[in-house]
Amino acid sequence: MKFLYDLFPLLLFFAAFKFYDIYVATAVAIAASFVQVGLFWIKHRRFETMHVVTLAVIAVFGGMTLLLHDDTFIKWKPTLVYWILSTILLASQWFGSKTAIERMMSSQIALPSTVWKRLNLSWGIFFAVLGAVNIYVAFYYALDLDEETRRNIWVNFKVFGLLGITLVFVFAQAFFMAKHIQDKPGPGETPPNRTTD
Repeated sequence: MKFLYDLFPLLLFFAAFKFYDIYVATAVAIAASFVQVGLFWIKHRRFETMHVVTLAVIAVFGGMTLLLHDDTFIKWKPTLVYWILSTILLASQWFGSKTAIERMMSSQIALPSTVWKRLNLSWGIFFAVLGAVNIYVAFYYALDLDEETRRNIWVNFKVFGLLGITLVFVFAQAFFMAKHIQDKPGPGETPPNRTTD
């Protein structure tokens, strides 16, 4: 259910694009992102980093798309979100006592510290690469085609391509984690050695 909740601004963007155009879709995505963050706050009394980063970027770049009637800005949105997340993850690799991935997931799963660092690094690199791939598809792929066709290709790639690539990566990471999961200690028990692999 949370997976669908996280995706509903993207799904509404796609539906609005198919029925109307990129500008209506952008407005719908901005509104849906505000609703998403607001509902999450009402239910949990906290914000989720991914929701806030996405809202901030789409509010600014989506707003510029609508104001200037130029879809260049909304095409940059996925790249900026991915690169912001990549920067957060990679910075936590060297600063702080725990990586960002460990801070998010260590309450549910126990892994050696070296594994947390590998996971964190792989996600940081993955997001950096996704951002670059989005730029390629949005601005450099199939330049021989007309603008409307290229816009359709980008929207389909944004919704299905980026999501599909991410799901494959998630499954690969889950398989990797499964090989290293440690039993979480009970009350009063000594935690497992976190310095071993």
